[in-house]
Amino acid sequence: MQMNLVLKYTTSLLTSFLLITPALGAPWPERPIKIIVPYPPGGGVDGVARTYAQRLGEILNTTVLVENKAGASGAIGADLVAKSAPDGYTLLIASPAEVVVGPSAGQKVPYDPKVDLIPISLIGETPLVIAAHPSVPAKNLNEFIVLAKANPGKYSYGTPGNGSSMQFAGESLNAIAGIDILHIPYKGAAPATADVLGGQIPIAIVGMPPTIAHAKNGKITILAVTSEKRSAAMPDVLTVAEQPGMKGYRFTNWMGLFVPAKTPNEITNKLASATAKIVKEPAIRDKLLSQGVEPIGSSPKEFSEFLKQEYTTYSKIATDRNIKMNE
Repeated sequence: MQMNLVLKYTTSLLTSFLLITPALGAPWPERPIKIIVPYPPGGGVDGVARTYAQRLGEILNTTVLVENKAGASGAIGADLVAKSAPDGYTLLIASPAEVVVGPSAGQKVPYDPKVDLIPISLIGETPLVIAAHPSVPAKNLNEFIVLAKANPGKYSYGTPGNGSSMQFAGESLNAIAGIDILHIPYKGAAPATADVLGGQIPIAIVGMPPTIAHAKNGKITILAVTSEKRSAAMPDVLTVAEQPGMKGYRFTNWMGLFVPAKTPNEITNKLASATAKIVKEPAIRDKLLSQGVEPIGSSPKEFSEFLKQEYTTYSKIATDRNIKMNE
């Protein structure tokens, strides 16, 4: 009887050991890692992901591949990662759209970004710009606000689409400045930028990187950037928050690293540590800055707090200004 109990206990210990050994076994990573970018190649998120991926692979001594899974304003790629195995081999570099903005604007997504994805690090962010055709008689945002108040209903602004962070920035501007410029949604930033360059619309609110060259050659006027601080790429351009009565205004396109829920702490800690190291390296910082991206490399806790603030901001504006993704 006693021998049977001993055998049973020994067998139980062995079974438990075998069950936990895989989790404690081979060090991570032991095979290539995929970074999912939920947008087509060539865009701002894609550029940051490829800069980051190459260096991450060198630090982790493995291959890091970037895969573009575009569609549904980023939701297709985000859903793929949310439903992936939590083993550290499928990562997401996301923007505000698929994590905060779309859900705040009522987009129906098949995942819960607050539950199904773990935030690892805010890699960097880039301001939006309020860009005007040169025919608009304003050299900065304050002059434009005066102009819009004197001519109610005359001016409009283009964005990449309904429910985009750019629409949120525009409607927040309307609310705080007390103006009424009409939103014109486009199917992407490229056509909105093209139409402000061609003078079909007077104003566009878009991401900064594609506008830098046009601003330098005088084809558009950048009235303001939407970040908290001035951009290193356009240091002479005032922020919206620097304009009279606009203190606290802030909208950015950011790029953050996420993993599926239940990914082990050992892996998330390694990723967070590697990311903080990468964005501090002079060569990487210079490359990101050249793309109009301010490197950050926050901790998981800092990124989580940042996301809470983003959810609060976007949810309030969506309610106050009746912003809906599919309208």
